[in-house]
Amino acid sequence: MRIALFGGTFDPPHRGHMAIAQAALDAFQLDRVLFAPTGRQPLKLNNHSTPFPDRMAMVTAACEEANRNTTSASPRLFVTDIDSPRPDRTPNYTIDTLTTLHALYPQDELFNLVGADSFLTLPRWRSPIRLIELAQWIVVARPGYTLSDLQLTPLSLTPVQRDRIHLLTDIHEDVSATSLRKRLRHDDPCADLLSPAVIACIAERGLYKLPPQPTL
Repeated sequence: MRIALFGGTFDPPHRGHMAIAQAALDAFQLDRVLFAPTGRQPLKLNNHSTPFPDRMAMVTAACEEANRNTTSASPRLFVTDIDSPRPDRTPNYTIDTLTTLHALYPQDELFNLVGADSFLTLPRWRSPIRLIELAQWIVVARPGYTLSDLQLTPLSLTPVQRDRIHLLTDIHEDVSATSLRKRLRHDDPCADLLSPAVIACIAERGLYKLPPQPTL
């Protein structure tokens, strides 16, 4: 199979995330995309995200709804807890995740699906060259981007390594998660950006509520 890892905070998962996954499935003939909510992102250790179980529940709801609405003969969007928070609260490193996936799917072809902004930080990731060896990379970039716009000079990639990096420019995720959460905290269901299943999950779990104001 051709399997893509799609990691992220997903706080919350919105229509942009689902559109990117669907575009990658079609453009690269993938058999499945694995959504992997991240416990602690190494480059964003000070972020305070929604608890992991709630993010897992929202992503699960989003994928189940998308799979029901697809014309595909079988589900292609899945959720994995492979990047769940570690007991010792250390960060979740992609190198560990991809190594684990290789053990789980030794005969399959692995891809890593990321946004262009995230990909440009790759020199700061743990074992970046090994990451490119473990998986091909699908980079979501704005229309008009070329691979030369994504040069990672400190890595000095070889032609073979550059051939493992692919652009997805058919779609651009232009959603501010911060603004989305702000709207949710003010009782806006964000029906323009969230699927009905995610909206229902947020309501059921009481997520993104402003803390009660003290009584004077």
